[in-house]
Amino acid sequence: MQPTLGLRENIGQFALLVLVNAFVGGMVGLERTLLPLLAEDKFGITSTFAILSFIAAFGAAKAGANYLTGRLSNRLGRKNLLVLGWLLALPVPFLLGFAPNWGWVIAANILLGIHQGFAWSSTVVMKIDLVGERQRGLAMGLNEFAGYVAVALAAFGSAALAQHFGAVDVIFYAGLVVAVVGLLLSIVWVRDTRKHVAIEAAASCRKKLPNVFADTTWRHKNLSSVTQAGLINNLNDGMVWGLLPLLMHQQGYSLSTIGLVAGLYPFVWGVSQILTGKWSDIVSKKQMLVLGMLLQAVGIAGFIWANSTVQYATCSVLLGLGTAAVYPVFLSAVADNTHPDQRAESIGIFRLWRDLGYLFGALLTGLLSDWAGAGVAIAAVGGLTAVSAVVIQMRMTDVPPCDAPLPVSIGHFLRKTFFPKGAAPGMKF
Repeated sequence: MQPTLGLRENIGQFALLVLVNAFVGGMVGLERTLLPLLAEDKFGITSTFAILSFIAAFGAAKAGANYLTGRLSNRLGRKNLLVLGWLLALPVPFLLGFAPNWGWVIAANILLGIHQGFAWSSTVVMKIDLVGERQRGLAMGLNEFAGYVAVALAAFGSAALAQHFGAVDVIFYAGLVVAVVGLLLSIVWVRDTRKHVAIEAAASCRKKLPNVFADTTWRHKNLSSVTQAGLINNLNDGMVWGLLPLLMHQQGYSLSTIGLVAGLYPFVWGVSQILTGKWSDIVSKKQMLVLGMLLQAVGIAGFIWANSTVQYATCSVLLGLGTAAVYPVFLSAVADNTHPDQRAESIGIFRLWRDLGYLFGALLTGLLSDWAGAGVAIAAVGGLTAVSAVVIQMRMTDVPPCDAPLPVSIGHFLRKTFFPKGAAPGMKF
């Protein structure tokens, strides 16, 4: 039967891929709170730079896997890469559960990064393939919602369980269950989507890029603007992942409180993406990206002065809202600016640079924190995030879907949403 494009037309496969991506997110969320603390408590590592080495390993491996996924998706098939990603996840719980030294943890995170690159990238590309051009933002919002809510729940749940059963046992048993279930779902029920790409490619108005790597990285103004913002976004995420639990631990906060704050950020980020993803199909993607990066910068700067659970939680919420405003937009914006035949490769290149942000974030944060203290590291990352917003504002231009009008401004969208019969007296947008 000839496949058709659209969310409603492919709701079964789409929902299955959302579920699979929730398991992908849960896999990495299990270690988000616990692993930085185990570095000190179990392995006796005190250098922040050394502790954050596992994030650097994870980011480098995931970045490389993202690039390979983009290059190989058309050749080997999306489903095959998804299954391969889950096979690589199976050894991770064993390496972390029986690690005699920190080297095993680094090895586990290299495998985890490759798993995340193959599995998450495959589900991203497959959802974009299924829904067509007009619902990409919503598709990415649902995808990232599932993945990052799972990250948040796993981060919070693992911290709560670790107080009763031990951190190592929680990582091992929960990780094994997640990996096995994710693998079975992918093998038995997921179907490949390459035929959907062929249908969209036949009707696309997009020109092919002369050089996908060069254009996505620096030459194409829209694509390169998105790429640099993606790198900075994950650079600050790597800082929050590695430094925030250590900072709160040093200030005497309990494990459950640290888990709450660490989990609140991806939870707000994940839940909010249902709305921001849908909005990005209507409003200016450029404006959403600028606003989101600025919100992130404010939230990060707040961590410097936070001295209570409420203040830390507020900063996490702001950071989560800012990330939600940009994350589904990154992927849909890349898709908007590429031909369907080159889309998987361009998304893979974007995700290569985006996830190298984890590597750069770990290195920058670790070195600055060891040299000048956590406050300087946080301030530097917040400043880079604000600069990224300026770059988007200066270089990016919104493009419409094929045969459709340009997206509306955020101000116009808010006016029509909240004041459909006209703005309140004296109110301007």
